[in-house]
Amino acid sequence: MLAKVKSCAVIGLEGSIVEVEVDIASGLPAFTIVGLPDTAVQEARERVRAAIRNSGFEFPARRITVSLAPADLKKEGPAYDLPIAVGVLLASRQAAADVSDMAFLGELSLDGGIRHTQGILPMVAVAKDEGLAQVVVPAADAPEGGLVEGVEVLPASSLAELVAHLKGERPLEPYRPLREPTTEDGRWGGGVDLAHVRGQEHVKRALEVAAAGGHNLLMMGPPGAGKTLLARAIPSILPPLTRNEALDVTKIYSITGLLPSDTPLITQRPFRSPHYTISHAGLVGGGRLPRPGEITLSHRGVLFLDELPEFGHAVLEVLRQPMEDKVVTISRAQGSASFPANFMLVGAMNPCPCGFYGDLVKPCTCSAIAISRYQKRISGPLLDRIDLFVEGTRVEYEKLTDERLGEPSNAVRQRVEMARGVQGKRFTGTSLLTNADMGPVEVREHCRVDQEGQGLLQMAMKQLSLSARGFHRVLKLGRTIADLTGSETIQVAHLAEALQYRPRGLG
Repeated sequence: MLAKVKSCAVIGLEGSIVEVEVDIASGLPAFTIVGLPDTAVQEARERVRAAIRNSGFEFPARRITVSLAPADLKKEGPAYDLPIAVGVLLASRQAAADVSDMAFLGELSLDGGIRHTQGILPMVAVAKDEGLAQVVVPAADAPEGGLVEGVEVLPASSLAELVAHLKGERPLEPYRPLREPTTEDGRWGGGVDLAHVRGQEHVKRALEVAAAGGHNLLMMGPPGAGKTLLARAIPSILPPLTRNEALDVTKIYSITGLLPSDTPLITQRPFRSPHYTISHAGLVGGGRLPRPGEITLSHRGVLFLDELPEFGHAVLEVLRQPMEDKVVTISRAQGSASFPANFMLVGAMNPCPCGFYGDLVKPCTCSAIAISRYQKRISGPLLDRIDLFVEGTRVEYEKLTDERLGEPSNAVRQRVEMARGVQGKRFTGTSLLTNADMGPVEVREHCRVDQEGQGLLQMAMKQLSLSARGFHRVLKLGRTIADLTGSETIQVAHLAEALQYRPRGLG
């Protein structure tokens, strides 16, 4: 007997339908799986055999061949356990049902239970896109699968329960959430509030501008000035994820196995802070079968690199292409995969090895050569892709002991959300979301300046030695500052503020 059951595979961040064909023929008992299965799929033979027996069914003592089609697509992970088991039961006539419009996803335990499986969201999404009506998923993953509209998600906790459904004895109830998760759940509700950060008002302003337009930011200052504290306050002023952004981020965390069991939908913007010992593959992704790295895990959020010059030179240089293209493509002999990487880069660094170069209280002990070598660890092309450079200073005793609180994050976030709303209307009908996403065409259309502003830019080009990329970044930054003030045009004051964020002497 031959049975055909549908399942799904994940390539990169996208899914693909896999047809599981099970043939039971006469001959010596054997169980063979073909179709480029990895070790986890090959081991499904033992899990399926034990799960069928322990669920009260008979495992056929005949020659069983399982083909995973298309045969040239690499299959990995334990999600094929359930479709293979269903195919064996259908081919051996221990169950009978029309499963042509169904997909099955899940790992089997030896007692027949159906366990949590990574990547449920993108696999259910591709099943819906392919026109399938129902998808059977582990009961634990039903809230995640239920995020996809237009397809019935059937939660099953065991193989026996699923077979009873296929026989029509005890139908499975489609998953219906008690409350639909929304992005409003992701509004900031804890962590560092800017009101509790003493001093550094000019740095707080730079954070507001960066958050409003999605711009890259680099903070430099002596140890203990509050650079890391300020960076960790950025999530408190960022707007909540939109529905589409939340689904994109949830897909990434589902595939990597980082999706919390009690959180079917990621509603908080990611904030990733890898240690400077991170490897090349850990940052951009990699592996024999490409997997997402930290820059993809920070998609639609913040990638914070503390002690920036301590990161390896090669590690920092691989950021250049993703920062420009908002996507990273990893090619291997087994194939290639593209991952989204639209993140906001925030870096923090000391001005020199000892950290006190330029400090008015504690003298620097570094030589001029050591200072230059330290700052040149960050290359010019990487610096050219950063929009805001701001220097933090030592916080005075009077400010540290002042009982008055500063402006709270909630007030700053309202201005940021207002500016993001203006940008949303500006880029309606395009794939752009923030001013930082604009290319040369959009800069030419939306960043026009008057004659006085052109004169200021011409003078700045000469004095600051701006590249063409740096020139465009000043215009985009000026556009964001204008949005924060509610101005439809970029005025000279907006350009002047944007120019003060350009680096002077760094690198």
